[in-house]
Parts: sequence; C-alpha cells; structure tokens
Amino acid sequence: MEYKGYLLLVEDEHLVQESNKRILERRGYSTRQAYNLADARSIIAEKMPRAIVLDIQLPDGNGLDFLHELRQVSNIPVLMLTSMGTPEDIIRGLESGGDDYLSKPYGLPIFLTRVEALLRRASIIPEKLIFGAITIDTASNRAYIDGVDMVLSPKELSLLEQFIQHPEKIMSAESLYEKVWGQKMLENDNALRKVVSSLRPKLESSGYTIFSSKGEGYCFERL
Repeated sequence: MEYKGYLLLVEDEHLVQESNKRILERRGYSTRQAYNLADARSIIAEKMPRAIVLDIQLPDGNGLDFLHELRQVSNIPVLMLTSMGTPEDIIRGLESGGDDYLSKPYGLPIFLTRVEALLRRASIIPEKLIFGAITIDTASNRAYIDGVDMVLSPKELSLLEQFIQHPEKIMSAESLYEKVWGQKMLENDNALRKVVSSLRPKLESSGYTIFSSKGEGYCFERL
C-alpha cells in the first residue's frame, strides 16, 4: 500500500537514517532525508510533509529550536529522536511542541509503531474548521471570512482555533495561554491580551467578537 505525502527524516547519523528510511518505505511510506536543519528547512519550503522524525542534536543547531520555529507556522506531527532520554529531557521536548519522544537506541518495530500511531492521531484533526462565516484551513494554516483571507499571525490563528472550538464559553486567560503558547502564563504577561486586541478587529465582518470577562477570561460570542 502507498500513502499520500511524504515523511521527513531529519537525522545526521547515516546508519540511523537508512534504517529508519528502509522500514518506513517497506511499509509503503514515501520519505525524504535531511542530515541537518538547513536541508530540512529547504525541503519543507518546497512542500510540507505529513510528519517529521526529528533528531535533537544536529550539526548546525538544536532540534528543539527548530521545533519551536516550526510551531509558529504549523501543527504538523513530530516524533523526536534523541540519545538524551532523562525524564527532564522528555518533558523539555514535549513542552517544546513535540508530539512524541523516542530515546536512542530503539528497536525498529517500536519506531514504526510510534510513527504510525502519530499519523493516526494526526488524521483525527479535520482539514477544515468551519464556524459560521469563518473557515480555518488547518493544512495551509490560513483563516477566511466568506472566502476572504483574514491574514492572521500564527498566534492569532491558534487563538481563533481555540475560540471557534469553544464558542460562547468563558475560557480563562491561563488556559488559553497554555494552549496557544504551550507553556504556563507568567504573572503580568500581556502577550495574550495583545493577540486578542489584534484579532478582535479582524473578526468584525464575521458577526462574532471576543468579549472580555473581568477576572474570568475571554468568551467568543455573536455580536
């Protein structure tokens, strides 16, 4: 069986690369290989893969930094591979935006199982989220009102996704911040308030807006 799209393998160890590529392609997956972050960025610029297998320690940088950069524009599933396997390392990897974490050395059957589990979870995410006049295309990471591009920043888009999945429900600033930024909100952090303020006028023609509930959070409601 052949599957649509390709899997990007970012790994500088040639033996690991070839072993991973072989077992995935025997299963019917198309793969592309990058031995450093520069190559990975170049490949992604051509076409976004279905998923990424990402080593952390690479010749031209840290995979965690690359992952943080990637999460500004895409929610593509990422399996992280590393020889650093302490609980602290795993937590750091997942908090940076990784979807799963596999420590080296590992068995290839385990590797294949983890990749396929990641793909199954990702397939649950719909290609489009539609709420009234608003449509979010999760593949291209763009949002539209009646077909007109809203031209949102990555954080505005992520925040809008949260709101249209929880309409007319007060969501605390802390919970929204954790979902959008992937970490706990620090005291006196105004980042969420700024994104809400920039997103609100872009919603005017949708018939909905973001109401602030003092001391409670934000609510996405009809005007």
